[in-house]
Amino acid sequence: MAIDYTCESFLEMLTAERGAAENTLAGYRRDLEDFGEFLADKKPAKAGTADIAAYLSDLNDRGFAATSQARRLSALKQYFKFLYAEGLREDDPTRTLSAPKKRQSLPKVLSVDEVDRLIEAAREMTQKSHKSAAERLRCHRLYTLLEVLYATGLRVSELVSLPVTAAKRDARLIEIRGKGGKERLVPLSKAAQAAMRDYVGLRAAEGAYEKSPWLFPSHGESGHFTRQAFGRDLKDLAVATGLPAAKVSPHVLRHAFASHLLQNGADLRVVQQLLGHADISTTQIYTHVLDERLRELVESAHPLAKR
Repeated sequence: MAIDYTCESFLEMLTAERGAAENTLAGYRRDLEDFGEFLADKKPAKAGTADIAAYLSDLNDRGFAATSQARRLSALKQYFKFLYAEGLREDDPTRTLSAPKKRQSLPKVLSVDEVDRLIEAAREMTQKSHKSAAERLRCHRLYTLLEVLYATGLRVSELVSLPVTAAKRDARLIEIRGKGGKERLVPLSKAAQAAMRDYVGLRAAEGAYEKSPWLFPSHGESGHFTRQAFGRDLKDLAVATGLPAAKVSPHVLRHAFASHLLQNGADLRVVQQLLGHADISTTQIYTHVLDERLRELVESAHPLAKR
């Protein structure tokens, strides 16, 4: 079932007033479409509290995790609050509903040694002989993506859509436009800067993508390399390196960036800023790293620890 005009108006509001990203809008659209399909002949805007409660029960019966149920309810809460604010409803049917409690899980994290193995394997691939210029460019692209990701902790969507000017500026800091159009500065390691310069130089030498504004261009619709394609290449590299493919993804490397910084003494607020988290509570998922570091500090420095 196609969503009605009230849903479209809600999505337009998210774009105009909140600067919601395309992926966020697509997620809300899927949630509203699924809700509409569940209601069958009833319009989403006409749903009552009992309808929404039945929908949540249906999600549970379909095997949706508590986190997914909570996200769906959050989308509906925002939708009905919008309808109430716009005078399209006289009540908010989600007001008394609460989602199942989410169990906060710790992020999967690679060790420093495992990240080093991945990056080194990618670097070695750039130094081998290649059957074609396209294969050589692919290897350099993967290596550059890895160096930049681990150096910056960017979201994968931010990484693949970096402009080519990020490499040409030869700067220690690059400006990132993150969720909601918010801007932040992130530092680049020397290895990441060198990888970017070499990759752009190789592209120029091969005469590839001369007019592309993207650092990681492609012939696809977006004009730049996709996060799905990067994830696939990264899993192939993991297997070649002897790591389980299920353990490695761009998001896992972002987690590794944050965890390794904290392990080495970085402040949680600094990590929050680098990751582009609007709220410190989002960054606090990494407090297990701080707890472990404090435990080690006490065990090694406290005079009674070894008694």
